[in-house]
Amino acid sequence: MGKPISFTETVKIPGALGRAGIIHTPHGDIETPAYVTVGTKATVKSLTPEQVKSVGAQVVLANTYHLYLEPGDEVVKGAGGLHDFMNWHGPTITDSGGFQVFSLGEAYGKGVSKVATGEALTEAGETEILEKTKSLAKIDEEGVTFISHKDGTKHRMTPEDSMRIQHNIGADIMFAFDECTSPHAKKEYQKEAMDRTHRWAERCVAYHTESGQNATQGLFAVVQGGRFEDLRKESARILSEMDFAGFGVGGSFVKEDMDTAVGWVNEILPDDKPRHLLGIGEPLDILKGVEQGCDTFDCVAATRMARNGGIYVTGGKINITNAQYKKDFDPIMEGCDCYTCTHYTRAYVAHLFRAKEMLAATLASIHNLRFIIRFTDEIREAIKAGKFAEHKQNVLKTYAQG
Repeated sequence: MGKPISFTETVKIPGALGRAGIIHTPHGDIETPAYVTVGTKATVKSLTPEQVKSVGAQVVLANTYHLYLEPGDEVVKGAGGLHDFMNWHGPTITDSGGFQVFSLGEAYGKGVSKVATGEALTEAGETEILEKTKSLAKIDEEGVTFISHKDGTKHRMTPEDSMRIQHNIGADIMFAFDECTSPHAKKEYQKEAMDRTHRWAERCVAYHTESGQNATQGLFAVVQGGRFEDLRKESARILSEMDFAGFGVGGSFVKEDMDTAVGWVNEILPDDKPRHLLGIGEPLDILKGVEQGCDTFDCVAATRMARNGGIYVTGGKINITNAQYKKDFDPIMEGCDCYTCTHYTRAYVAHLFRAKEMLAATLASIHNLRFIIRFTDEIREAIKAGKFAEHKQNVLKTYAQG
């Protein structure tokens, strides 16, 4: 039996690492570059699977940590797996739970994400966040002990547990259990966490292979190493030698240098396997990530922002709750082909938010997902047409003009 996940590179960007291609999965092909829609708890918030498909989504990512806690991975397995459980029959991905461990541990209570700005690093120096906060997660060589954010119960997750849980969930693509560090962590700890991630990766491969699930689910590694070039390259080299179907490029990054750090990794990772940039999904970040060789991207930003009235428009964003939109009877965005823009006005969507109607989140999410998926699709079509450089300049010019 062949591998469940394979990759075909179709067109390369001249003079760059980026490419267009196709990821082949048991539930269909993913044309890349592609935006991966996030459905954390086996649902894309406020949308039905039919609505998700209507915006052009090719693939949905669910969260291992959250599904383990609720409803439980055994429940998902009993329903026939993630596809049947959530009624999404296209390709699916699950993350490993590693980032949620980071959120409960090193970053808990600090509002720190995988991506930092240069200003934030300057303010924080390289002080370990773990020294400043009471952590809900404790990491050791065997795995992680953590406290549920839902009910305060104690749980234990090892690399083998992450694999077993993801096998039960049954996504087409799953990720090896990794330790996601803070962008503020010292190099010594980044090295320690990276080495541990590599040892955990070996354990994940062993468990995945011995279980026989490698015939139906593809396992991706997660490259770590923070913002340090030597660590990033070391991680990419070591993981490339293991039996993975693809690779994720994990945070933590300094945002201003993210594309450089991604390039370090993708120069080393094999060309015949797909590369996923974890947790990155803003338009210009996708553009940079594609040029530096990433094939897929996931981020909660599009739908999270939508639920709070943040709307993507050409060259930037608007907040639909601002007073200027109360009597604005134009579409959310001129020229947009989404359901929201073809049926409703800014004034109506603004009204829904002010009235706290549930439909507000649905209409805003439809538009934002369609926008970011179309944005990524247009990059792919430009690559295939041999016009990436021209397309990039047009996008940058549009965003510079706001």
